[in-house]
Amino acid sequence: MKYAVVTGAAGLIGSEAVRFLSGKGYGVVGIDNDMRKYFFGPEASTRWTLDELKSEVQHFTNHDADIRTYSSLEPIFNNYGKDIAIIIHTAAQPSHDWAAKEPFTDFGINATGTLNLLEATRKFCPAAVFIFTSTNKVYGDTPNRLPLVELDTRWEIASTHPYYTNGIDETMSIDQTKHSIFGASKVAADIMVQEYGRYFEMKTAVFRGGCLTGPRHSGAELHGFLAYLMKCACTGREYRMFGYKGKQVRDNIHSHDLVNAFWHFCQAPRSGEVYNMGGSRHSNCSMLEAIAMCEEIAGLKMRTTYVEANRIGDHIWWISDVSKFRSHYPGWTLTRNVQDILTEIFTCNKRRWAKEA
Repeated sequence: MKYAVVTGAAGLIGSEAVRFLSGKGYGVVGIDNDMRKYFFGPEASTRWTLDELKSEVQHFTNHDADIRTYSSLEPIFNNYGKDIAIIIHTAAQPSHDWAAKEPFTDFGINATGTLNLLEATRKFCPAAVFIFTSTNKVYGDTPNRLPLVELDTRWEIASTHPYYTNGIDETMSIDQTKHSIFGASKVAADIMVQEYGRYFEMKTAVFRGGCLTGPRHSGAELHGFLAYLMKCACTGREYRMFGYKGKQVRDNIHSHDLVNAFWHFCQAPRSGEVYNMGGSRHSNCSMLEAIAMCEEIAGLKMRTTYVEANRIGDHIWWISDVSKFRSHYPGWTLTRNVQDILTEIFTCNKRRWAKEA
């Protein structure tokens, strides 16, 4: 049997990858120690997802290992060796707000942890495909210098700008910008994944995600925009908007669409590739627009407050240009928009959240 290693296996993208790859006939080796609970508190714990995976997914086993320590990874990779065909690395400290509180923890997980995984791959299964979930925060606040226009419910880029049609592509510079501590640690990992592809000729890819979302997202205020927003709608919890009049725009990609992109790459891998990956023009919204959709879907009026100060390094407008990936893998497509995603989040979680209302 061929195996896939999935880090952050109980997280949003990790759990989607576990189910997807198991369905393709792979044995799946998870690496997840529920650090999300440490980052964001008990309500953000992914333990419930891990329990589901253990009971529902065949040929899945999880290791409660810390990727910051190479010695904890080596026996796992040594055990499966060259039978490992795919590594999906989704484990991360995902919040730029949280990173500023514990920079060593953030860098240890995001940067050192990625290096440890790359080295384990190079030593034990160098022919495997290595996929890294990076972030659009590697571009820092450079997108905020774009010519933006304020509309009734959103900020939008000027219609004359090259990014208007498809969004922001991979040619945007990552230099001379404020990344946030989180963004900087992800830059380090991002570049290292590229370098292992180019220098060691390994099959590596970097996917720079916008807002990744789906029904199994354990959303918290500092991370998990749509899931947390819908949770607030269902439970009556107050939702805080930070800056930019609540008109900041994000594209949102469903976890299945992202993992399906990983799969397409695995079928024809390249070395050291970089892709901007998100909902693009197909699936995007402002915060105000998302609130209106949540209220419509849940049939409830939300409690919201506005905080004038924006989050450091936050983007005013981000829509990913996925044209490069589509040109390499024309069989891949986006299947869900924001309305679809929010409806699925509501349907799958309303009973669980009702207990917290």
